[in-house]
Amino acid sequence: MNKKLVIRLLGALLLIEAACMVPSLLIALIYRDPEDAPAIVWSILLMLAFGLPMHLLPRGNTAQNLHAKDGFAVVGLGWIMMSVFGGLPFYFSHLLPTFVDAVFESVSGFTTTGASVLTDFERPLHGVIFWRSFTHWIGGMGVLVLTLALLPKLTGRTAHLVRAESPGPTLSKLLPKMGDSAKVLYLIYAALTVVMIAALMICGLSPYDAAVHAMGTAGTGGFSNYGSSVGAFNSLAVEVVITVFMLLFAVNFGLYYRMLLGDWKSVVRNEEIKWFLCIVAAAMLILAVLILPVYHSFGAALRYASFNVATVISTTGYAIADYNLWPAAAKMIIVLLMFIGGCVSSTGGGMKVMRIIILLKAARREVRHTFQPRNVQKIRMDGRGLEEDAVYQIVTFSVVYMLLVLFGAFLVSLDGHFDLETNLTAALTCVSNVGPGLGAVGPAGSFSGYSPYAKVILSLLMLSGRLEMFPMLVLLHPKLWQKF
Repeated sequence: MNKKLVIRLLGALLLIEAACMVPSLLIALIYRDPEDAPAIVWSILLMLAFGLPMHLLPRGNTAQNLHAKDGFAVVGLGWIMMSVFGGLPFYFSHLLPTFVDAVFESVSGFTTTGASVLTDFERPLHGVIFWRSFTHWIGGMGVLVLTLALLPKLTGRTAHLVRAESPGPTLSKLLPKMGDSAKVLYLIYAALTVVMIAALMICGLSPYDAAVHAMGTAGTGGFSNYGSSVGAFNSLAVEVVITVFMLLFAVNFGLYYRMLLGDWKSVVRNEEIKWFLCIVAAAMLILAVLILPVYHSFGAALRYASFNVATVISTTGYAIADYNLWPAAAKMIIVLLMFIGGCVSSTGGGMKVMRIIILLKAARREVRHTFQPRNVQKIRMDGRGLEEDAVYQIVTFSVVYMLLVLFGAFLVSLDGHFDLETNLTAALTCVSNVGPGLGAVGPAGSFSGYSPYAKVILSLLMLSGRLEMFPMLVLLHPKLWQKF
């Protein structure tokens, strides 16, 4: 392992995180909350104290080459490190009672999960609450993607970083240079966020509320500055805007770039977006029918069904209703959508629609192979045949994903506080980076009732889900640390 380069990159991440806290500090100074600004200042100073020596580490004769295992180490350690330091404002401001709670909230923010242990929304901590939502915005597109956008020449082989952080079926390398691709992605990301802020302000939200909820939507995270989430506004217009943008941010960002280039053919031919829209439309209609007895009006049922389908499949986690009160069949649809998630190369979590499509096609091929054993059939996506290695990787990922959910639920259940429904959906929603689950961790509940042990397990599940398992699992492999 190129340990000096890894340490330098980790130091750069801390410095970037410190810079990202500056807008929150400005918000704190504007609102003049007594515990707000000092908590952020001390957090920034600590990050500078650790980050500067790490980043200024002498290179010596070390080559400026980042290999695959170095990329995995930077991503895995970097996300853990940023989450730990990112929790400092919550702890220093006394917003959360323990450091474990602060780290849990930070992990949930950066991984865009939105699972929260915060129950007191009345304290005047505008800067810290702004940072809480800003972690969604940073983590949504990817911490390392942001690093490459700001410091594209930090290391020669940047593809390893992006592949380790976003190891999905496709890699959105839009331009020849990875740094340029990162800039394009963040420009599209920022532009959509600004448009959403403007739309929410037109709907009557204050600039602060609009920014907080736009960042939560952009990162498909779901942190709100109100205990009742988006339901606090009781506004159909606000719900429509957030519903539309939750779905927009769950779409492959590479398609937006192709739209800007005028390449509409590839967008229209894209199989994943067709499936995604069909799943969304079908789920909204079916869910509206299932919850009709609860709301007694198809219009009201469709309103709540549409918002909740969008918030779950995009893995955002905002709430306007407690779906714990819905029929069992409706809750089952919610759970299925948690598994599916958004599109690849989006800010959404879950297994991703493309993987679901390929798994279904692989299953269909195996059924056909039973009747036509000599017929060689290739799985195709968007008219192109997939290599068998790619199909194998997706099947492997899916198996590991399911095992992680089940094993995580078992470990959490050792806590002994909650029932099977709560523990299973808590593990699922953390691995899928959704936020609310069912039972005690539903939209009207929180994760505050879990013990510190369970919160650590759930934090690791969130990180594993956001990084799609393997960067976190690689950290456990002895060979990664050989010659460190």
